[in-house]
Amino acid sequence: MTTKPYTVDELISAKAIAARVEALAKEISTHFADTDKLVVVGLLRGSFIFIADLVRELDLPVEVDFMEASSYGNSTESSREVRILKDLRGEIAGRDVLVVEDIVDTGYTLKHVLEILGTRHPRRMEVCALLNKPSRRETDVVAKWIGFDIPDKFVVGYGIDYAQRNRNLPHIGAVRFTGF
Repeated sequence: MTTKPYTVDELISAKAIAARVEALAKEISTHFADTDKLVVVGLLRGSFIFIADLVRELDLPVEVDFMEASSYGNSTESSREVRILKDLRGEIAGRDVLVVEDIVDTGYTLKHVLEILGTRHPRRMEVCALLNKPSRRETDVVAKWIGFDIPDKFVVGYGIDYAQRNRNLPHIGAVRFTGF
């Protein structure tokens, strides 16, 4: 697949992200203070940097697991057809679970994942999303913790990609297409 020419304009700085991750971790640690071990489920691939930074800041015993779900492929628009590409390795029945998502856009991917995980009977399950695009929501999913609400722009960086590019940016950037 060839990508359209684009540039990336910084939207959220690395410093702002670090400060927000620290604050989120404090809130999450307080909420789950009574847990014996929190299962942190990262939704791949976009959340991998966020989850790594978040779990290092949590003041709780944690177990980390991953799921990979996709409704985008290499596109900038959700197909609304969610595919599970990788499932959890561990059991979550009776356990406290924190689902960590990079961005909640239409909500289809997160809704599908939560439905699947709900059938596995966790004790408690909450969601933390780094980014939220409320203007694009088409489902009724809610993240208990949100890093940043953002406008309806296609974003990259801090683990989030466009056609497998720009995941390594230390900040969140808005993609601006420059030609055809």
